[in-house]
Amino acid sequence: MSTDLKTATKLAVPGKSGRRKLTYPWILLIIAGALVALSVLRAVTGTADLTSAGQFGAALSAAVPIGLAGLGGLWSERAGVVNIGLEGMMMLGSFAAGWIGWEHGPWAAALAGIAGGALGGLIHAIATVTFGVDHIVSGVAVNILALGATQYLATLWFGQEGSAAMLAGGNDKQSPPMADMPSFTVPGLSDALNSLEAHHWFLVSDLAGILGAAVTNVSWLTLLTIALFVGTFFVLWRSSFGLRLRSCGEAPVSAESLGVNVYSYKYAAVLVSGALAGLGGAFLSIGVHFYQDGQTGGRGYIGLATMIFGNWRPGGVAMGAGLFGFMDAMQLRSGGPTVHALLLGLAALLAVIALLKLRAAKRTQAALSAVAAVVLIGWYFLADTVPLELVEASPYIATLLVLALSAQRLRPPKANGRPYRRGQGI
Repeated sequence: MSTDLKTATKLAVPGKSGRRKLTYPWILLIIAGALVALSVLRAVTGTADLTSAGQFGAALSAAVPIGLAGLGGLWSERAGVVNIGLEGMMMLGSFAAGWIGWEHGPWAAALAGIAGGALGGLIHAIATVTFGVDHIVSGVAVNILALGATQYLATLWFGQEGSAAMLAGGNDKQSPPMADMPSFTVPGLSDALNSLEAHHWFLVSDLAGILGAAVTNVSWLTLLTIALFVGTFFVLWRSSFGLRLRSCGEAPVSAESLGVNVYSYKYAAVLVSGALAGLGGAFLSIGVHFYQDGQTGGRGYIGLATMIFGNWRPGGVAMGAGLFGFMDAMQLRSGGPTVHALLLGLAALLAVIALLKLRAAKRTQAALSAVAAVVLIGWYFLADTVPLELVEASPYIATLLVLALSAQRLRPPKANGRPYRRGQGI
């Protein structure tokens, strides 16, 4: 049956022969090129924080909840269920983590976050898989329900006058504080890399700063997230379970004809999706030691964008989460000066795009890219910083730009979002 499923899944993927595959050597080349570009930009602009260990440590922490939300969306949509409700599932996870964590510690908070997000996933699965509700409508409903439920329960459990939670520091907008989540540092190596970074040598110090962030005060939940990305790849692309699950998102009627219980796989995928998003919400609560109203801040939607940018693949999601985490950390840590330095980098990128478009005889797009590059160069030299409002919006602007640039190469699962009823192929 596995051979038949592979054939059915391949037949459902249109136009793959004409598209260049992004192989691992190409991915490594892109990463190396990005590192060199950052080193050049840091040297030209004198903005040392661009490649500092502090910047990349903050970026890693910011990327984890976004990456978990994107990974959750990947699980759901690979089974054919669009999950707009990732934001609501993250809200449920962050609330559950705050509720349990202040009494039982951060590890119990992480488990509670997984359970809270899975509850949101279960609601979405019942609505879409069992009752056939439109996936977008159901996802929006989950977001609205999660927002109302967490605000009501926070007032009831954390802000009730004279309650243990209020006496411990809670109120109607946040939970009482919880204990620290353990972190790890590689002794010796961390100090050596920090010493190399302090010399500000071209490329060497930049690489040392990035590697230093990976071995200094790293949360165990970050390591768990990396393991989940690797595990997702092997489960979905290297196992019969993953083949069956992906066939439900590509050709559910064909999968059913080969004996796959499509409903069961869709339920499993959406539950895992909610659990991953809930863990992302729990990471936010654990990181600041309490749940707070509005804590997710749209990260579920950015996670959805990373999934699309990553072309529904774990590696792509990880790269997208890293990019958005970098932008988020940058606007929180150093603000205007660093964003101002990136104007020059973005201008160089647009100039390269203009040349590529001109080579492809797309003169209009080449002209627009060239004009935008000139405007950014002028902005960089005429101003010393950028407005605070633009700094705060930089992660969302990066989201829009990346999606716009990657839109032409995207290929979602063929049956993603389409209604499916058992036996419809008979």
